[in-house]
Amino acid sequence: MSQASAPHATDMLQQQARELVAIPALSDNPVMTLARSIGQQIDRGSLSTDALEAWVRRLRDAAFARRACHIAAYVGGVDDAVIDQRMRDVARRIMQPDPNDSPVPIARFRAATERSRFAAVFTAHPTFALATPVYDCLADMATQNPQQPPTDVPAFITHRRAAPPTLDEEFTLATQAILRGRNALDRLTRVLLTEARAHWPQLWATLAPRPIIMTSWVGYDTDGRTDIGWWDTLRLRLRMKHMQLTRLNAQIGPVASVPNDLHERVNRAIQAVEAQIAACPGSADPQAVADFAAVLIGRREEAMTSSNDLAPTFAEAIDAATPDDKMTLAVARAGFMAHGLSAAHTHVRLNSTQLHNVARQRLGITDNPDIHAQRRALIARIDEALDTTQPIDIDFGSLLVEQSTAGRLMMTVRQILHHIDRTTPIRFLIAETETGYTLLTALWLARLLGVEDMIEISPLFETQDALEQGEHLIEEALHSPHWRAYLHRTRKLSLQFGFSDSGRYVGQLAATYLIERLRLKVCDLLRQWDLAFVEVILFDTHGESIGRGAHPYSLAERFDYLSPPHARMRFLQAGIRLREETAFQGGDGYLLFGTQPLADATVSVIAEHAFATTSIDEDPVYDEPDFSADFFSAIARGMTGLVEDPGYAALLGAFGPSLIDKTGSRPSARQSDTAAITTRIRHPSQLRAIPNNAILQQLGWCANTLQGLGTAAARHPDTFERYLNDSPRFRRALDFAAHGLAHSSDGVLRGVIRLLDPDMWLQRATAHHDPKRQDACLTLMHGLERLDFWACTQSMFRRLQSDHLALRNAWPSAPRMEADEMLLHAIRIAIIEQIWMLSTRIPYFAPRNAFTRDVLTAKVLCLEIPDVLKELEHIFPYHADRSFDLDFHEPHGPRDEGTYMREYTEIFEPMQRLFTLVREISTGVMHHVGAFG
Repeated sequence: MSQASAPHATDMLQQQARELVAIPALSDNPVMTLARSIGQQIDRGSLSTDALEAWVRRLRDAAFARRACHIAAYVGGVDDAVIDQRMRDVARRIMQPDPNDSPVPIARFRAATERSRFAAVFTAHPTFALATPVYDCLADMATQNPQQPPTDVPAFITHRRAAPPTLDEEFTLATQAILRGRNALDRLTRVLLTEARAHWPQLWATLAPRPIIMTSWVGYDTDGRTDIGWWDTLRLRLRMKHMQLTRLNAQIGPVASVPNDLHERVNRAIQAVEAQIAACPGSADPQAVADFAAVLIGRREEAMTSSNDLAPTFAEAIDAATPDDKMTLAVARAGFMAHGLSAAHTHVRLNSTQLHNVARQRLGITDNPDIHAQRRALIARIDEALDTTQPIDIDFGSLLVEQSTAGRLMMTVRQILHHIDRTTPIRFLIAETETGYTLLTALWLARLLGVEDMIEISPLFETQDALEQGEHLIEEALHSPHWRAYLHRTRKLSLQFGFSDSGRYVGQLAATYLIERLRLKVCDLLRQWDLAFVEVILFDTHGESIGRGAHPYSLAERFDYLSPPHARMRFLQAGIRLREETAFQGGDGYLLFGTQPLADATVSVIAEHAFATTSIDEDPVYDEPDFSADFFSAIARGMTGLVEDPGYAALLGAFGPSLIDKTGSRPSARQSDTAAITTRIRHPSQLRAIPNNAILQQLGWCANTLQGLGTAAARHPDTFERYLNDSPRFRRALDFAAHGLAHSSDGVLRGVIRLLDPDMWLQRATAHHDPKRQDACLTLMHGLERLDFWACTQSMFRRLQSDHLALRNAWPSAPRMEADEMLLHAIRIAIIEQIWMLSTRIPYFAPRNAFTRDVLTAKVLCLEIPDVLKELEHIFPYHADRSFDLDFHEPHGPRDEGTYMREYTEIFEPMQRLFTLVREISTGVMHHVGAFG
């Protein structure tokens, strides 16, 4: 093949893709038409693997450039003057809510700015899909504030990670983002204090604004994973304390007027914390733990255990400082006091089952909380336990012998509160909460360990039952006098809403409706129980993709989607204070804090939202509740029906998991104290939400955003069109569907399902005249028959397609997938065919450790290529063993004749190279979609 022929071939195919997208009538399935054209060019030798790789990189980089442009627009631009003006406008709005009235008194300004009303929560969800230098490059390109996708994209051979990140790597990436966020908060604080200084020149320095805070659970999340030891959590929490102290030291260091005792106190604390970190054990070794306890406790006072320890010294320093130094010190104090002895507030997380286990072990409560008939008795028993429970003393030896995950986590929380930071509350998040018994069990365990008033117990609503019955769950707990007393003491009710899991089970659009409805019921419930004085914390756990709850078009729209203005106003009218929290998950989420300008822009948009004027606007979606209930219920029925369809699980499990890399340190399936991991996917619940969504993106169909929408729209076509035009709330939800349709194609999905059709391979065998090609196609046909994906996936496709046709009829102007993205899918389908055909050329071999020819074919068809090649390397060794190159005192005999170099060069190496390209295409598709999972 000439040097010019490959580019010519790719240009021709790219043009063909554009024509097929522009004129759908040219082919009944443009994706398969393209895939066959590409496959034929590969077979003829006019399209080499080198050319394919270059072509994919070009398509990937174009999508990468568009993604960078989108990120800049998503945060409202990163122009420094725009960011500054946005922050100044917020400060002026706080100072003078009514432009025609006088500025507010300082007491009102203090009340508005010294209450934390929003938190950015950094989590280690596994969305670290790109190599760190690639993430850095993407953030840098976005920071250049491009109005059009850049044409000059740095040349990376691959965008993929070399290996999944470790927990320490995730922690490092999270803290880099957090510290940029803290810098942005300092900038906002300076703007707020500057505004205050202009009005109250004698009093402004008494203010310590903290309207927005940073929070993290990276290293503290044990929900569904057993690989994080309590020593890991303590080590990382101490590192967060060290970051906070060194950051403070850097802020006050240049200030000449700071009293020496403040400098010395901070420096002594830094040295003590460094010693504590150095002593932290790496395992549950008793001697190492005892040595750690000696340092942690012995140097506790030196390391400080409360940010309040510095409050008097700070006040004196600010009073004595020069005017310029006053501002520097006031900003430093505000950030330090807002976050306590950590760079970010602390969330810990576990699963409700883990809490139930500890109650069973310690209290002998063996009834199943999932059985509704047993709930009342369970709650009565845990109430009785709360009546008599007294705090017990523990030490690190207690942690060493504790067997339950929940017990160890609560003990770890106790040790943090006793020895690291005694005044900053810790959020205690409980995943999969579906009964008030779970909340009371957490309260009992906290009381047992003496920390009940220092933790914020927070249920996570993420399943359909929890979202539909969540108010009953809260009311179950409210019937307990212990829970009501807990709310009276802490004056906070913390609630977490999971957009990822709820979206994949009931559909993202139905999930947002159920979540908003639950929030309004919580508002009514608090009024009924005379608890309007309680501040409600609403933590939205979501990812960066539409399937996991992130609005596709702007950060400002995201916040209004997650927390609609109507719901916020209902709480305001009820006299209930709100604090909103939102997640920035993993590598994708950290991008919005990927550079300092991006972090500044993100915080400025958060500030706008946190201080936005709230009103109940005219919106027909709230005026016609019967339509809303019917519309979103239809979507939920459509999605739940799909989830239970055997073809849906077969589609997700066929070769979908092999299209994506492992993108985090946590397992792809949940772990528990006793769980075994199932490898064959027979129900979507066996996958976590992130890989579930990532697979759907790679299969070219955003089912959890789209399924059921066509049926719902067809039931009310006129109302659907009217709401789409007239309802901001409805339109904001339909933005998700628009983005989903722009990255979904029934042709791509049909092409994937067609690959799994034994009949297609029989037709291919019939069409070939070469006996070897016929045999290869028949081998694949028989393998697919044994896997038995075809019938159920085809039936499932009919379910999807009928709903899709209804949606297109109701919404004919909705977007469609663009040519370049479709081309990536077509290239991948062609490459998968090539991999499958190459595998049929593997020579006969005897079974090895249950690895037979049939097993090989099944694994290849599921694209488990790394596992296959690892086995084949043992069966067909292609490297001679050089340990035999010794002097055996005779002429040197042959060493290489026993190796299988030809099989390696003609079959195994091409399979590996093509599979690597399959995964690289996945990064290109991800850039088009805008997020992983």
